Amino acid sequence: MLIIGIGGGTGSGKTTVVNQIISEFPKGEVQVISQDSYYKDTSHLSFEDRCKINFDHPQSIDFQLLETHLKDLKKGKSINQPVYSFKTHNRTGDTTLTEPKKVIIVEGILILSNTQLRTILDVKIFVHADSDERLIRRLKRDMAERGRDLDEVLDRYQTTLKPMHQQFIEPMKAYADIIIPNNNYNSVAVNVVKSIINDQL
Repeated sequence: MLIIGIGGGTGSGKTTVVNQIISEFPKGEVQVISQDSYYKDTSHLSFEDRCKINFDHPQSIDFQLLETHLKDLKKGKSINQPVYSFKTHNRTGDTTLTEPKKVIIVEGILILSNTQLRTILDVKIFVHADSDERLIRRLKRDMAERGRDLDEVLDRYQTTLKPMHQQFIEPMKAYADIIIPNNNYNSVAVNVVKSIINDQL
């Protein structure tokens, strides 16, 4: 089994890169696990208090559960991946049965920020995009898919997203095996990743 970690700032294009990689392999050969599924359970908090959580800080992620799940997958065991709702800022209580595959891709903004998790990853990728491009993508996504208004998105960007990116995400480039510039489609970088996967398999 090959475990690939794909990190990078919000709106950097991680999902696009993941989809490009998946499209290069037979259906069902690559399993994707999103960091977003592993936000900590906040059922003990009111909705108002959950809205105040800094979800861009590493402490908001249940890295211990994620590490346990990746180790189980590596042993050939299936896992029950949590289901998370961005509208309620909490886990839904449902889970998704996730089976081990030849290639596991773990993607999320903070994936490379955790020391223990980095030791599990066979290949570490950082997707880079300009800050203005990332903000535009974040605006479009949060307003269209997560029911947020313009002021809310901009306020969150200024108070948490930007400072957390500078503190916990951008410095993680130092741990990346590959840095993919993703202001536009980058077929060369994706082909490099494809070659690495093929060599490992």
